Amino acid sequence: MLPRLTLALALSGLLFAEASRNDGEDHGDAPYLTEPGWLSLLNGKDLNGWHCRPGDLANDWFTTGGIFYERLLAPKSLFPAAIPGDRLLNGRDGRTCDLVTDAKFADSEVWVEFMLARGSNSGVYLHGLYEVQIFDSYGSAEPMTSSDGGAIYHRWIGNQGVGGSAPSRNVSRPPGQWQSYHIWFQAPRFDANGKKVRNAKFLRVVYNGFTVQKDVEVDGPTRAAMDHPEAAANPLMLQGDHGPVAFRNIYIRPLRPIIVR
Repeated sequence: MLPRLTLALALSGLLFAEASRNDGEDHGDAPYLTEPGWLSLLNGKDLNGWHCRPGDLANDWFTTGGIFYERLLAPKSLFPAAIPGDRLLNGRDGRTCDLVTDAKFADSEVWVEFMLARGSNSGVYLHGLYEVQIFDSYGSAEPMTSSDGGAIYHRWIGNQGVGGSAPSRNVSRPPGQWQSYHIWFQAPRFDANGKKVRNAKFLRVVYNGFTVQKDVEVDGPTRAAMDHPEAAANPLMLQGDHGPVAFRNIYIRPLRPIIVR
């Protein structure tokens, strides 16, 4: 019997394969290619440096050399290439643990690229606490909400959403295409006694080359945050249990002044 992926290729002919690593506009103006100080959080072969969120689902994340998108098999429509490599995929059914870095980071500049299946949902949590929403908002009518792609997600207080910041525009690409976030994040500040004296702030979020957030304070952890206190330094987290999502080219460096391109 033909392997499932081979059979899908033969029957539909509609499989969309990702572009190669140096594929120009899919990376946008990726600063890690030309600017110093960036640290890759992926080693190109395994999940060393990452762990599952404590108490979460089993770890079904895996690394692969390529991601394939089959638009007719929603929502389970992202498949790995059968070669090792530097892409991450959240299992074969899009429901696995949230993935957390072993390292902790303070004020940070983050670059991350991701691919969604149709209807999928994920998020990048700075400090494991403050979410930049990843969501298939392609084709959604404006105005946008704090649940759309590019949003700073809302908090969850009294069994309802509170606060959050909708993206200024809808720049989401279609499912199956690589997309990017460039995030400038300022950690909360604390006095000598450990009392918070300044909230965390997203200085800027650039989504697929467009600024969608600017100077957004978050006065506490957003919904589904990790269960640890706000601090000057904390890990990065990728949400893994809301449908198929793939990641590549995850880079971080200490926060630097914003350069408008």
